[in-house]
Amino acid sequence: MERSLVIIPTYNEKDNIEKMIRVIFSLPREFDLLIIDDGSPDGTAGIVKKLQPEYNPDRLHLLQRAGKMGLGTAYITGFKWALERNYSFIFEMDADFSHNPDDLIRLHDACINGADLAIGSRYKSGVNVVNWPMGRVLMSYFASKYVRMVTGMKIHDTTAGFKCYRKHVLEAMDLDNIKFKGYAFQIEMKFTAWKMQFSIVEIPIIFTERQVGASKMTGGIFNEAFWGVLTMKVRSYFHPYKRKNTS
Repeated sequence: MERSLVIIPTYNEKDNIEKMIRVIFSLPREFDLLIIDDGSPDGTAGIVKKLQPEYNPDRLHLLQRAGKMGLGTAYITGFKWALERNYSFIFEMDADFSHNPDDLIRLHDACINGADLAIGSRYKSGVNVVNWPMGRVLMSYFASKYVRMVTGMKIHDTTAGFKCYRKHVLEAMDLDNIKFKGYAFQIEMKFTAWKMQFSIVEIPIIFTERQVGASKMTGGIFNEAFWGVLTMKVRSYFHPYKRKNTS
């Protein structure tokens, strides 16, 4: 049976995590959940533990880390965990409802129908962002434009963090060689999949700014992405991006 796993990294998401878990488990398609909590002092992990007996620990999983170690390392940990357990579809999404859980089904459908990587795209059909200040909309939109210009990728939302991977995509990558830990991680993963010539599709979504809790976005995160893309592009001239032999 082809199983699906949704990976959600958390830090201080006590106001969102229970509702998110309940919504995902109420969807008409079955998704398992892996919450990776970076030592949230607000008790996020405790809420997940409380819900595990209700939803079966074999479907609701929790990894606790000692502190904030970066978004990229959380996802790499989750990817390796998923591959060890032979999940066929591996999703990334945020805990704060900026990504609509209903769209998990649309991303899943895209991969079932042939995509190797499906991206929930804010910019595939215009600018579909709700409740962001104009300055942040422009910064995000032109950041994606900048990444497209530097890398050559034909992806509208290069910084998107709502995605579905087929298992063989992650198996083919050297995950230990992914360099970036923060915002630029999302760009590097797409760039690596693109360089390996996997099929990538964008599914238009509406991105809604969180209603509760604090945003993790900072100017430093954008600076990392700006300079990181240049570094990544230069490095690509010396890196073959060969798929790992998983047979």
